[in-house]
Amino acid sequence: MLYHIGIFIYPEAEVLDFAGPFEVFSTANRIGSLNWKIHLISEQGGLVQARGNFPVQSHYSLDDHPKLDLLIVVGGVHSKQYRNPRVAHWLKQQDQFTDRTCSVCTGVFFLANAGLLVGRKVTTHWEDQADLQCTYPDLTVTERKRFIVDGKYVTSGGISAGIDMSLALVAEMAGEELANKTAHQMEYVWGGMTLIDY
Repeated sequence: MLYHIGIFIYPEAEVLDFAGPFEVFSTANRIGSLNWKIHLISEQGGLVQARGNFPVQSHYSLDDHPKLDLLIVVGGVHSKQYRNPRVAHWLKQQDQFTDRTCSVCTGVFFLANAGLLVGRKVTTHWEDQADLQCTYPDLTVTERKRFIVDGKYVTSGGISAGIDMSLALVAEMAGEELANKTAHQMEYVWGGMTLIDY
């Protein structure tokens, strides 16, 4: 059975926020002979200019992607994007079906704006933690953690922390041995942190 992983991107999204998780899942898929499909999804579909004027072609728009089992919302220059009511509505819809809904860096603002994280423990990039706590005082914003698990939601710190979170998701879905092999294949130093342990 296909397992569909969606990564939501938008203009000025941080490149490693989506490229890191994409690399983790695609590498695990390849070396583990899994049946995963990894999709980049943007609001309108097509070409998106990520941070640093990095052009990236999304696979799908909000309207035409497959049913998602896992969703990751990435960070970047989020302040003009995360209050988009269309995106918030879409996130609420997807959350009804996903096994896990996750964020990298300031992607957590999108999930919070959609009302998905009320009363939950979360994290984000160190530079944005105070703003997140001030904007959403019902959240418990946690410092000095690569990622945080609360229920079905997983939020990570900035940029490279999304790789750690994604490796932990691989460990949860396909076993820690494959996660370790994936990190080794990527030549990434990983502490073997699982979602349960961390």
